Amino acid sequence: MELREMLDTIKPVDEGAREAAWKHWDAVAKPLRSLGLLEEAVVRMAAIERTEMVRLGKRAVVVMCADNGVVAEGVTQTGQEVTAIVAENMTRKATSVCQMAQVARADVIPVDVGTCRPLCEGVLDRCIRRGGTANMTQGPAMSREECLRAIQVGIDIVNQLKEQGYGLIATGEMGIGNTTTSSAIVSVLLDRDPGQVTGRGAGLSSAGLERKIAAIERAIAVNAPDPADPIDVLHKVGGLDIAGLVGVFLGCAAQRIPVLVDGFISATAALVATRLCPCVQDYLMASHVSKEPAGQMLLDALGLRPLLYGEMCLGEGTGAVAIMPLLDMALAVYHGMTTFEETNIETYVPQV
Repeated sequence: MELREMLDTIKPVDEGAREAAWKHWDAVAKPLRSLGLLEEAVVRMAAIERTEMVRLGKRAVVVMCADNGVVAEGVTQTGQEVTAIVAENMTRKATSVCQMAQVARADVIPVDVGTCRPLCEGVLDRCIRRGGTANMTQGPAMSREECLRAIQVGIDIVNQLKEQGYGLIATGEMGIGNTTTSSAIVSVLLDRDPGQVTGRGAGLSSAGLERKIAAIERAIAVNAPDPADPIDVLHKVGGLDIAGLVGVFLGCAAQRIPVLVDGFISATAALVATRLCPCVQDYLMASHVSKEPAGQMLLDALGLRPLLYGEMCLGEGTGAVAIMPLLDMALAVYHGMTTFEETNIETYVPQV
């Protein structure tokens, strides 16, 4: 199925289910809307799942792993080899997201969409371009066709997870240099100066930050990405990991699965997905606001409010996994609490 045909299958969420979920919340024996964004999250999931009886089922964090040729410009503190090392450590439950996912009862699914070398068993091999993307300061990071194939990887993985009974998907990534590619995409799509949307990533020095901003400026000048064409932007100044996440967001919307946006890189992919299909926005749930300069800008552009303000910027899907227990608690109240009618308490009504 061509991407355009697939986008046509994405439909708006169910407003009737949203209204029914709010009605149920308002009947629960507690002050109205007193759980704030937790109530809103349950209502959002009801609209996505098209039923007020929200059940999450199994949950997973899909971690797209890829390398980025722009690291040759000195935009990172560590070498490109770290991408492969961390991705393989995920198969041994030896990364931050793995430790957090055990608490959240989520499966971590690392996916190789373009790392510098083949990875060990346990990492899904969906490599589009061995060696990662090209140096975007010298030309397109990847071809348009490679970009579309990476998006399809994300869509296909979501389809498989749906068949396996997963009802909540978090987005994660691992790719040295991907805050640089994300900043480039955001600069173009939000029409912001690179200096406004570029941060230190994993601990860059001030000199390193200047190199990073300069690299983004060169990449945009050399490639002239068209902000009206999200695929043009993504293939010219993006990354394979981001493209794979775009597919995850699109696939979740098509399959009616709530999808958790992690931090800066994940939100960048979500922005691209919503530019391709505005309906995708209603399927997104923000976990936290990234510490990166463009973190709040992206959430504002997506019309999302996060559950956490933890100044997190680790990546891997850690922020998205962190809110899963909060969603479990919200659902415990939603399904388990008595109602005003059952407890013979006078129903709360909105006060003017």
